[in-house]
Amino acid sequence: MKRIVVPIKGMHCRSCELLLEDQIGQVQGVKKVEVDYRKGEAVLSHGADIPSKAEIIRAVREAGYDIGVGGKSPWLSSDGADYRNLGIGALIVSGLYLAYRSLGTAGFAFDSQNVTSAVALLVGLVAGVSSCMALVGGLILGLSARHAEQHPEATAWQKFRPHLYFNIGRVGGYAFFGSLLGLVGSVAKPSAGFLAFMTLAVGGVMVLMGIKLTGVSPRLKEGGLTLPPSIGRMLGLSRHSGEYSHGGSLVTGALTFFLPCGFTQSMQIFAIGTGSAIQGATVMGMFALGTVPALLGIGGLTSVIKGATARLFYATVGVAVLLFGLTNLGNGLALAGFNPGLFRIKTSAAVAAEVDQSGAQVVRMTQADAGYSPNSFTVRRGVPVKWIITSESPYSCAASISMPSQGIYQRLNSGENVIEFTPQQSGALPFSCSMGMYRGVFNVVDGDAGSESSAAAPAAPIGLAAAIAPPTPYPSGGGSCGAGGGGCGCGGGAQPRRTVTGQVQQAADVQKLVSRDDDDVSPNEFTVRAGLPVEWTVTASHEPYGCAIGYRNDQLGVYVYDAYPEPTVIRFTPTAPGDYVFTCPMGMVRRGIIHVK
Repeated sequence: MKRIVVPIKGMHCRSCELLLEDQIGQVQGVKKVEVDYRKGEAVLSHGADIPSKAEIIRAVREAGYDIGVGGKSPWLSSDGADYRNLGIGALIVSGLYLAYRSLGTAGFAFDSQNVTSAVALLVGLVAGVSSCMALVGGLILGLSARHAEQHPEATAWQKFRPHLYFNIGRVGGYAFFGSLLGLVGSVAKPSAGFLAFMTLAVGGVMVLMGIKLTGVSPRLKEGGLTLPPSIGRMLGLSRHSGEYSHGGSLVTGALTFFLPCGFTQSMQIFAIGTGSAIQGATVMGMFALGTVPALLGIGGLTSVIKGATARLFYATVGVAVLLFGLTNLGNGLALAGFNPGLFRIKTSAAVAAEVDQSGAQVVRMTQADAGYSPNSFTVRRGVPVKWIITSESPYSCAASISMPSQGIYQRLNSGENVIEFTPQQSGALPFSCSMGMYRGVFNVVDGDAGSESSAAAPAAPIGLAAAIAPPTPYPSGGGSCGAGGGGCGCGGGAQPRRTVTGQVQQAADVQKLVSRDDDDVSPNEFTVRAGLPVEWTVTASHEPYGCAIGYRNDQLGVYVYDAYPEPTVIRFTPTAPGDYVFTCPMGMVRRGIIHVK
């Protein structure tokens, strides 16, 4: 008998030895195999029939390991197959995401004041394939795939058992904590800070798991968790020691009660409202039971994948978990009051607040199952805001409003909800649902609300233009927009082609101005008297576009949009002599000038 020593990288326990011995033993010519994970080598015994080197390498890689001497692995893989699997995995995940979107499962919502066990079960079924999948499902997917990757020799049942215990603990834990909610009510409600911390922690775990599973970073793949041990233990992610603890799986399942899923919190509100330990336990237990099929499906999928398809499967799972992790990091940052550009979501055009008779700034928003509309507002600093929210889906994921900077954390009821606050500093005030998934922003701007010109028109809307520096009189040249519209999309010509003086028509106590807008306002220069109301009517020949959409003058408190095909009517009362330049809403394109005598 002759011997061949084969160095092998990536082994970490006795299970690895057993798997490799079984896989290499199938190579033609091999009589005996002894693998030592501590030495990082396999010793093959053979007779006259010498085993093929290529077959040995193939067997080692099919088992999930690599040929080579151990040591510090590189940060990036040099194996083209890893990147090919990553690309294919990204395409698969993209296809699954588009299919998921077409099903519209995220759009589920219900409106009932009496949540029965059947309703709680139904909500759980929907949550299991929507928001819970993004948080709890992503975490379980990463853990289960990582466990299966590290223990390819385990049977399908051995890989599946941790998921069974996890879900048993989840249902039991939800019932237990639900009974506490029924007894003690809102005292047990977690704070926004705690929810943000948990979301960020879980997001970080997912990102790390995802990168490891993709296989493109051998150094990270071989390393352990880099989170603080206390967080790892809390999430059931302590360093692997050969077999998961069933008790740990039970506890981890129960602790997911505190992860900030919108559907979960809807059920928690009902549990609080029951005032009964039995009813609270029933509502939460049935909800958790509804999420079991989806979560067990993840466990079942990862437990049966093995062999040559495993690397592609793990790469695909890695991409999905990585995206889940990045999403949750963005959600956690939103819950903490931050809105970095990397995770910024699309917002509607900023809606200006209206001032009511009490002097408060009033903004209106609709909350539906898929988020908020509109979700961007402009208000002035130091002036009370009355935020009126009409909730159309009070038991969906978006029905919890959180604005940490203003100490706002409120559950929405069906119909109109009013939240009042007074912004004291200019800048962006982000808000989101309690999961950080659906978001919006208040743009707080400085304003001279006490000035004479502002007081003359208290009901004038506060526009997005107030957030931008005041316009300079008669900007020359192409400005920032450029002569043809340029980078800011001004359109319609950056500056008036010529100045045309118009006549003022006196009607009763109103000074009337009339112009047309044929890509350029004409006439665009008028002289009016101070102290008398002005009504300037502009009729557009075609639908405005780009910066030509409206008119702005901060000194006169004017900010209006074109109302094509109806004429635009600009109303103001000048109180002091001077020259007042009207620009586009961005303050960059001159639309006209009013001389006040």
